[in-house]
Amino acid sequence: MKDRFEALAYDVITGLMRLLPFGFVSGLGAFIVKRVGPLTSKRHIAETGLRTAFPEKSDEEIKALMKAQWDNLGRTFAEFPLTHRLRPFGSGSQISVEGFEHYTANQPAIIVTGHFANWEVMATVLTQSEYPVRITYRKINNALIDARVRKQREAYGTKFLVKKSSHAGGRELFEALKSGESVALLNDQKFNTGIEVPFFGEPAMTAQGAVRLALKTKRPLLPMAVTREKSKFIVTFYPPIDLVKSGNRDTDVHAGVMQVNRFVEDRIRENPAQWFWVHRRWPKPLYRRPS
Repeated sequence: MKDRFEALAYDVITGLMRLLPFGFVSGLGAFIVKRVGPLTSKRHIAETGLRTAFPEKSDEEIKALMKAQWDNLGRTFAEFPLTHRLRPFGSGSQISVEGFEHYTANQPAIIVTGHFANWEVMATVLTQSEYPVRITYRKINNALIDARVRKQREAYGTKFLVKKSSHAGGRELFEALKSGESVALLNDQKFNTGIEVPFFGEPAMTAQGAVRLALKTKRPLLPMAVTREKSKFIVTFYPPIDLVKSGNRDTDVHAGVMQVNRFVEDRIRENPAQWFWVHRRWPKPLYRRPS
């Protein structure tokens, strides 16, 4: 019954949003979450993360970043039901694509990115380009909402979703690359079965799958990111990461994962408010420290 009630609420809210313009819905999401977010338990998680990443910033600067990250989070969640309207390669699109030549020149690629701005926007670029791609995803606990989210992703072009953290999923990614398809992975969240490497100077369990896949298949590890200006976006492809290839696989994987983390850190430093700060990225004890 709980799952059904949640699914009904999801349907009502998304149904109403789909009656409205994209920009208005984006702004409405920002308005609501900027007021509700600070009242939730996520406030402590977000503030702890910001203070960990930016210890040099003053209380006033952290306060401003907290407000701005609620704005970004509200926009991102509100925009999701309308992502089927996005046409990154159409005339007059609200999405600009930069560095696309890196993508075209490195097919098939292992695309690595993070939860920047509205990360679904990056998926619209990948799936609406002329190149086939498979995108990893984490299943939502509520199966009814998970089905709705999958359907929405299919509506904007995502045809091939691969479950994260599964042996079958890893094999599917490997086979996709062999057949000439690119694969895309979000690599910036806590991954308990990953390896521990520094993230903003603190140890963080980090997924190693993308790096291992790149070393095994010898396909390029291609970083990608997105930034926003209200309800407009810039999606950027970067040159491939030059992975260390010493011949010692464990050493090379560790070095590669650190390179991926540095890429994510650099993008966060460029736009501190446009990352998913409400995720508990570091070990739990860090969040028990006084903020």
